[in-house]
Amino acid sequence: MQLKLFTPLGLTLALLIGNSLSWRSPVAVAETVEIAQAAPSASQFVTVDRSHPTTGSFRIVTENGQQYLEFDQQFSTGGGPDVEVILYRSATIPTAIAEADYVKLDQLQRLRGSQRYSIPADIDLDEYGSVGIWCRTFNITFGYAAL
Repeated sequence: MQLKLFTPLGLTLALLIGNSLSWRSPVAVAETVEIAQAAPSASQFVTVDRSHPTTGSFRIVTENGQQYLEFDQQFSTGGGPDVEVILYRSATIPTAIAEADYVKLDQLQRLRGSQRYSIPADIDLDEYGSVGIWCRTFNITFGYAAL
């Protein structure tokens, strides 16, 4: 078996040819960025209470003027009584919260998987910093994700 190495000139040509194949015009790059910015971004959940690990992500979508909070298929949290989906005023949520600092969106539909919650039209998302999974009975935040 004979091993052939690139000469400096051959290596330079190979690199130039390889780079020219992946070159895109500025117009194509601008279109790609525009499309990426139009897609809603997802935020990852962070666990607060270790006995109720919370994972997955959510995103805000708008359909026909109505905003929704959507959890992805990987969403998972621990169980408990009276678990709610809330919007919290700060970007992070402590274990115990005060009533003045959040608004309830709805009861948690299920502990795992994708789910969707309607955001009432009178709620201004700019007034909130995060989405939380919270147990009202014991005032324990299971997890949160920044808006």
